[in-house]
Amino acid sequence: MKNVYIYIMCIWLAFLLCAASCAGGGKAWLLADASDTLHYYRNPVLDSGAEPYAFFHDGYYYYTQGCEDQVWIWKTDDLSRLRQAECKMVYKPAPPHSRHHLWAPEIHYIDGKWYIYYTADDGNSDNHRLYVAVSSSPDPMEGDFHYAARLSDDWGIHATTFSVRGRRYLLWSGWMHQRVEHETQGIYIAPMDSPTSLSGGRVLISTPQHVWERQWVSPDGSRLAYPVYVNENPQAFVSGSKVYIYYSASGSWTPYYCVGRLEADIDSDLLDPASWHKHPEPVFMMSERDSVYSVGGMCLVSGAGEDNCWMLYHARSLSNDEPGTRDSRTPRLQHVALDEQGVPQLGHPFRLDTLLRRP
Repeated sequence: MKNVYIYIMCIWLAFLLCAASCAGGGKAWLLADASDTLHYYRNPVLDSGAEPYAFFHDGYYYYTQGCEDQVWIWKTDDLSRLRQAECKMVYKPAPPHSRHHLWAPEIHYIDGKWYIYYTADDGNSDNHRLYVAVSSSPDPMEGDFHYAARLSDDWGIHATTFSVRGRRYLLWSGWMHQRVEHETQGIYIAPMDSPTSLSGGRVLISTPQHVWERQWVSPDGSRLAYPVYVNENPQAFVSGSKVYIYYSASGSWTPYYCVGRLEADIDSDLLDPASWHKHPEPVFMMSERDSVYSVGGMCLVSGAGEDNCWMLYHARSLSNDEPGTRDSRTPRLQHVALDEQGVPQLGHPFRLDTLLRRP
């Protein structure tokens, strides 16, 4: 769920971000020589942006983030150097029903083709639906992406896809009922028979049931017009004998925005809600001591080699943005270690002046 003011400011953000950027768990080490930028970096990895996502393929990361009415891709072999990466606008939806409020685009390489999953509407956010575009080019930085399909008839945002045991699934955040006096977003899963079509109906596997998933009022009293309870931005991570789904919880406009986790056995029926078990506490959350707030919109991406798992997420250095001001979220990067059972250890968010080892 997004505040109305974010819609307006994203237009300004898209211009600033795409112009400026094209120009140009983990462990932290404090150095006597803080000028060692060859081996270390500081967050944020870009000066502005939210809903970061990256896909690793043939030695390169392909990075995307929310950009209001178009999709940009950054190509790099080092996510900590996004400011120096090649970037290009690769897709701008043409159909009127999917031209506005383009949130959380993701790029995926599936069966020899590149796909972009995204959320958009016709100018009315109540009409958000899930869409997918496809490219015929083997290089996503070349050629064009074309509209392929709408994936949902119900309100939905934050689409992502993953496969387990040869079966492909779609994950997203959706409404159980059209909002009236309150709004609730849950996590849905559905089977896919191709990267552009579903083969079954949606199944609800998570709702905001805990207090930490239902925060919608900021400390200064700023709020929406009615209660909004949020589970959104699901991301799948398959490790060992488990399938993990990380998701963002509570209002993104509050400092309490955080990351929760679901898990299921890899051999279980992933379309059965009973297969999924929710961790009772958030697994990644704000650090008031380090001035890191509104932590969420995360994804995990593994590069080449062992011990090469990274987490992208967005956060604020302010407890919340004032209504009518610029969205101050920035994309950030941290290394993630896996424990002996293969469970990602997300740790805590580091303050912006912390030196972190480059990938």
